[in-house]
Amino acid sequence: MQRRFRIVLEWDEEGQGYTVTVPSLPGCVTEGDTIEEALANAREAITGYLRALEKLGQPLPVGDAPVVRRQELVINL
Repeated sequence: MQRRFRIVLEWDEEGQGYTVTVPSLPGCVTEGDTIEEALANAREAITGYLRALEKLGQPLPVGDAPVVRRQELVINL
């Protein structure tokens, strides 16, 4: 079954790389030096997370609904 998960990809100024979190999978976090590496690592982390749930006999999340639009707002005060 194909599952779709929303991720958050953020630039980590301190670590000089990208951090990826998966909001619907608590604790599922990874990183990479480039966007491509971070996304590949995210795919691997999500797969590992789901396999661990299977091994523990836990129900698997069905995934997230597709995002229509995501926008970042910059606010100057």
